[in-house]
Amino acid sequence: MRIFAAPPAAVSSPSPSLSHPVQQRLDSFRQQRRVQAGSLIMSMFGDAILPRGGRIWLGSLIRLLDPLELNERLVRTSVFRLAREGWLGTESRGRRADYLLTQAGRRRFEEASRHIYASHAPLWDRRWRLILVVGELAAKERERIRRALFWQGFGILGADCFVHPGADLPAALDALVAEGLAAPLDRLMPLLAADSRSGLSANNADLVRRAWNLDELATAYAGFVATYLPILAELRRDRHAEIAEEDAFLLRLLLIHDYRRLLLRDPELPDVLVPPAWPGQKARLLAKDLYRRLLAPSERHLDLHMQLADGSQPAADQSLAERFPDDDPLASISL
Repeated sequence: MRIFAAPPAAVSSPSPSLSHPVQQRLDSFRQQRRVQAGSLIMSMFGDAILPRGGRIWLGSLIRLLDPLELNERLVRTSVFRLAREGWLGTESRGRRADYLLTQAGRRRFEEASRHIYASHAPLWDRRWRLILVVGELAAKERERIRRALFWQGFGILGADCFVHPGADLPAALDALVAEGLAAPLDRLMPLLAADSRSGLSANNADLVRRAWNLDELATAYAGFVATYLPILAELRRDRHAEIAEEDAFLLRLLLIHDYRRLLLRDPELPDVLVPPAWPGQKARLLAKDLYRRLLAPSERHLDLHMQLADGSQPAADQSLAERFPDDDPLASISL
């Protein structure tokens, strides 16, 4: 029988019972037949663990995820797989070990954080980023590259051209290496293409229609808003209500996990290239407002229950204060 160290003596302060919208979201996750635990764990590393040194004892990780009904075996298997794939490393502390983000994993999350917690989408320099296939690729290689670049927000033009309005091309190629796709890099050519102003050429709107399925992305954003807006509305309605610290942590984790997966698919097109009333804007403001309301109680939960292998409890750094800053050009949009 595996015995965990006893949790700290302090306990979370009493709080009201779960509101219906919060309970509904947590129960919806628990009732999923298939959970991509590895992806959720990486969301947790980027959002909650990275500001506390980027490392955690496996036993503590298991305890923190247990209320979502992720069993110990699933968490262990997922963590071992992430370590095998180069996202996580280990450092022994006596008979225990901490799991920590590798340099590649930390670099990917620091880049992702600039998008997840930004006050607004980046300005566009009117240059398209292209990755061209200039050599022969096996069908499986091509499909793996397509999927990997899709999750970086790249659109597809034909069979041999991937396009993005603002990606860091070296970082995009580094991400392919991190996902085990170093071998075909010598058949990929990254390029910058200037926006053509010729009246005879295709325009940017034509390119966007061919490269991305914005209807599908808009539907996904609308689903995110429909899921989390009732929770935000209830918290706004009763200013004196306090969400339980553990529930705040769990909801914050699911919020960022769901939002991160949307942003991974989103090329962050400039406002002039997206349809009117683009739901991505509302989703960002919703994520910002709800995250701010969940941050303090969720951090108190982590203060009490996150441990390293040596039994210490790491404190959060100042990076949390820099998330979702106030300077928001979309603040006038109502939710």
